Amino acid sequence: MRYRDDKVARSIGLALSNEAWIEHFGCFKPLDGSLNQPLALRYHGHQFQHYNHELGDGRGFLFAQLQDKAGRLLDLGTKGSGQTPYSRRGDGRLTLLGGVREVLATRYLQHLGVNTSRSLSLIETGEALQRHDEPSPTRSAVLVRLSHSHIRFGTFQRQAFFNNTDNLENLVDYCLRHFYPDAEGPAGLLAACAHNSADMVASWMACGFVHGVMNTDNMNITGESFDYGPYRFLPTLKSDYTAAYFDHNKLYAFGKQPDIMYWNLAQLAQSLSLICDDKALIAALERFSTAYQEALARHVFRRLKLTPKAPKEDMAFILKMFKYLEQSQAPWPQFWHDWQGGEAPKESPNNSFYQGDSFAEWKALYSAYETAGAKDEGLLASLLYDEIGALWEPIDKDDDWSAFHAKLKQFNL
Repeated sequence: MRYRDDKVARSIGLALSNEAWIEHFGCFKPLDGSLNQPLALRYHGHQFQHYNHELGDGRGFLFAQLQDKAGRLLDLGTKGSGQTPYSRRGDGRLTLLGGVREVLATRYLQHLGVNTSRSLSLIETGEALQRHDEPSPTRSAVLVRLSHSHIRFGTFQRQAFFNNTDNLENLVDYCLRHFYPDAEGPAGLLAACAHNSADMVASWMACGFVHGVMNTDNMNITGESFDYGPYRFLPTLKSDYTAAYFDHNKLYAFGKQPDIMYWNLAQLAQSLSLICDDKALIAALERFSTAYQEALARHVFRRLKLTPKAPKEDMAFILKMFKYLEQSQAPWPQFWHDWQGGEAPKESPNNSFYQGDSFAEWKALYSAYETAGAKDEGLLASLLYDEIGALWEPIDKDDDWSAFHAKLKQFNL
């Protein structure tokens, strides 16, 4: 046992000893009243906007489903649990480093107010893995995540690919029943998904998160961020900053994330067009832009602890701020810490960046807003790439997890 989130476990009624926990989440003994055997699912997807029909759960599966106290359906899914019929040539395993990175990502994103899957469990398996992109042999782990749904955009794409309209309709009915009971029909589902997806990507932009691989098979129908592979958090604002070393054309760069999300939703709309009128789907898609701008303002002003005014003024403020941050290359995490709930302290290490015309223009706008909460006097919480490396080194060399657990405590949850 390397990590277990007892707070999340209690929230869903799981009270297990360490021994029982490992039985269920390391060896996958079925949970009482849930699935008798796990489900590995097939799906298709656009990977870097090229269609791939050979996808599926290759190193994970849906292990269990349950309902929370509000009756909401929740999924427990795995990562690194071994080969499935859809593993292709992979070993179906997860490196321990990959598991550590995902726990850190989900905890930090939750801290920042992003709708994300939760890392429920991380268990080291004792296997030695061979990987081409990190020193090998390397340690192996299995992770269990809690999420609202396992249904991806690519789940719909596969049914459309085979022109299976009956399955498409069943899939729509399933999603409406469990996730969007107030929506109606395929267009209603698309509109609700677009709204939640707009909120998700807006929250990424407000916290400087770069997903890295925004393929349609990595997009969740409930607008929930999940499956953290090559992610990054901005050290400074660069619109073309990418997380994946293999994203040579910078398709999934930080500044492109809203446009990519819209493109992905359009692929979902295309799949739904087999069972829905195009005009209704286009109308649903057109809501994305407004929903995104509203969500971006909501997340930015929440993070800065300011009271928003009016949409046009608020968006002008945000655009000025992003322009300043890109021009100045002021360290991103420190900036948000400094200007949360009041002006930056005089002793801030960022003070040399708080000058120049673009800063003065933004500062004039900032001064006209009222604060909506006290300034955060706590420690600056961040999760930059080098920080993850520094947390991993003592684990790798000495099996020392103290820095990892200390970092988690910074993310006040």
